[in-house]
Amino acid sequence: MSAPNQPNATSLPFLLMGIPGLEDAHTWISIPFCFMYIMALLGNSTVLLAVRLDKALHEPMYYFISMLAAIDLIFTTAVVPKMLSVFWLGSREIAFPACFTQMFFIHTFTAVESGVLLAMSFDRYVAICNPLRYSTILTNARTTQIGLLSLARGAAVMTPLMYLLTSLPYCRDRVIPHSYCEHMAVVELACADPSVSDLYSVIVATLLVGTDSVFITFSYGMILRSVLRLPSRGARLKSLSTCGSHLSVILLFYTGGLLSMYLQMFSLGLAPHTRVLVADSYLTVPPMLNPLIYGMKVKQIRDGIFRLLEQLPGLRFSDAH
Repeated sequence: MSAPNQPNATSLPFLLMGIPGLEDAHTWISIPFCFMYIMALLGNSTVLLAVRLDKALHEPMYYFISMLAAIDLIFTTAVVPKMLSVFWLGSREIAFPACFTQMFFIHTFTAVESGVLLAMSFDRYVAICNPLRYSTILTNARTTQIGLLSLARGAAVMTPLMYLLTSLPYCRDRVIPHSYCEHMAVVELACADPSVSDLYSVIVATLLVGTDSVFITFSYGMILRSVLRLPSRGARLKSLSTCGSHLSVILLFYTGGLLSMYLQMFSLGLAPHTRVLVADSYLTVPPMLNPLIYGMKVKQIRDGIFRLLEQLPGLRFSDAH
């Protein structure tokens, strides 16, 4: 362990390696990530515009979908542009404040997305199990409050973690074996004991993911019980189809997130570049797929996007849908 020249000196930058062991292939690896980023930008921006401009979509469920789209835009934009600059330009340097700002956005909006997915499961629970009270329980104002509460919760639990991490002295060569400021990769560069921040991050992640996933499971358990009691097969299929897109996004988010987190914590004998590619994919693949899932599964979103596109000169989709 090298001695610190300037303990906790925030003037010294970090250096991102990109994908360790695959530096010669950075240009080729950047192509799918650039494609996914462009698709995420286009898809999520289109969903946001459709919900914003189409009054038929001014309902709680679509507001939650637009929140998810906004989160995905923030996710990808916090990571991919810098990642591509490392791949294309060799711009490996990232300032100390910028590194932890990037980390803060990633962690905070992971927590926010978990909260929004929980709210979406509650929305489907009320819509299917208590439809007569749906409009009184989930008003537009209350939907906005839920979104702001999810944001406040994410920021509140991640701010102490950022304080703990920025208080550590980083006295090694500050080379991060990653393509962005991934939490565990950065902490390994500290020359002081990071056990407090490690413990805090594990507790927060366990409580947030554990609590949200338990309530989401409970909500869909109640939905399934209610749906199975419906008299006709057609009614059951119609009710279940409205939840299919939500379940797809939930599984994509939690499965990908847990896989990425555990691979960073426990190498399991995998090569470093494999773990980095999994982490990079988690921040780019779901934001690209989510608008496609909602565009295909939710007819109202699909129709809203078609109506938005029909306003462009020369485009007509009325026959297609």
